[in-house]
Amino acid sequence: MNQIEITILSIIIMICLGYFLKRIDFLSEGEIDSFNKIVMYILLPCMIFHALYSADLSLLSKLGVLPFVILASSFVTGIISYFILKRFGLDDITLWSVLVTVMIANTAFMGYPVTLGIFGEEGFLRAIFCDIATLCIFLMLSFVLILKFGGTVKTAFRKIMFFPPLWAVILGLGFNFFNIPIGPVIDNTVNYLGQGAIPLIMIALGLSIDFSAIKRSKFMIVFTSIMKLVFFPATAFIVASFMGLSDLQFTISVVEAAMPSGMMSLLLAITYKLDFELTSDCILINTVISLITLPIIIMLL
Repeated sequence: MNQIEITILSIIIMICLGYFLKRIDFLSEGEIDSFNKIVMYILLPCMIFHALYSADLSLLSKLGVLPFVILASSFVTGIISYFILKRFGLDDITLWSVLVTVMIANTAFMGYPVTLGIFGEEGFLRAIFCDIATLCIFLMLSFVLILKFGGTVKTAFRKIMFFPPLWAVILGLGFNFFNIPIGPVIDNTVNYLGQGAIPLIMIALGLSIDFSAIKRSKFMIVFTSIMKLVFFPATAFIVASFMGLSDLQFTISVVEAAMPSGMMSLLLAITYKLDFELTSDCILINTVISLITLPIIIMLL
C-alpha cells in the first residue's frame, strides 16, 4: 500500500468515525460548531505558525507564485459558473449561494492533512501558500456580497482582521524572518496543539455528513461537484503549466485546487443571508465525493 492510499484511507476512517459517533448518539451535529471553533481559533493557527516558524524562507520567492494558481482557477471557474447559472434564470440568492461553493476551495481543512500526509512538510508548506489565495478570495467575495446584499465594509474588514489563520501566517513568517526565539516549551506546546487539528477536523466532517441533502439539492450538488472537483483543478493544471511550475510546486497547486468546497463558503452564506442550507448541502456532498476524485487526481499527477 503506497503513501497516497494510506493517507486517504486514514482520512476516510477518521471521517467515518465522526459519522459513526453521530449515529450512536455519542456526539451530535450541535457539537460541530464547538469543534470548528477549537480548530479555527487554536489548533489550525498553531499548525500554520509552527510550519512557517521552522520553514526555510529562502524559498519565499519561489512559493509566492502558488497563490496565483488558485486565484486564477477560482476566478475562471466562478465566471463560467455565473454565466451558466444565469441561463437557468436563478434568483440572485440561489445563484450566489452556489457561486461561493465553487469559488472557495477547502485548501486548509482538507488540503493540509492531505498534503502533509502524502507530501510531508515540504508539501504542507506549499499548501499554506495556496491557502493564502483562499483567504484573498474570501475577502473579495465578502465585498461583492456586501455591495449585492447589504452590510458594511467595516464588518467585512473585522471578519478578515480577526481571522486567526491569517495572524498565524503573519506571526509565523515574522518570527522566522526576525529570528525571534520562542523557546523549547512554547515550541513543543504549539507543535502538539497543531497535531490535534487534523483528527478533529476529520471527525467534525464526519459529524456533518447528511445524505438526505442529495435529494434536497441534487441538481446544484451535481453542478457544484463538477465545477469544483473537475473544472477547478483542470483549470489549475492549465494555469500551473502556463506559469512553468514543475515538481512539487506544480503538484501541490493542482492538488489544492482539487479540494472540495471550503467551509468559509458557508460562513459567507450565513453572514449575507444566502440560502445557507443549499450551500451546506453542496459542501457536504462534494466533500464526500472528493474522497474518490482526490486520489485519482493525485495518482494521475
